[in-house]
Amino acid sequence: MPDRLDFTWIALIGLAVATILVPPLVPRPLLGNALLLVLAAVKGRRIALDFLDLRAVPALWRGLVSAWILVVVLFAWLTSAVVALI
Repeated sequence: MPDRLDFTWIALIGLAVATILVPPLVPRPLLGNALLLVLAAVKGRRIALDFLDLRAVPALWRGLVSAWILVVVLFAWLTSAVVALI
């Protein structure tokens, strides 16, 4: 019987395939970057919760790790937006 890690592994494979398919399908670079970074954030959260076993820790730690992932993704998107505007 598959467990949570098996479903996470399948989800990560699907997200990786989606990451490969997004750039050719999205004509606008800023939107494409945003979609890629959303996929990266989802993958990072799944890895943190399931493979690093943060589902078993207090909510404060889960929130801090999720916030860190969000800050990194937002910084990366802002950087790409600034470069696109220059």
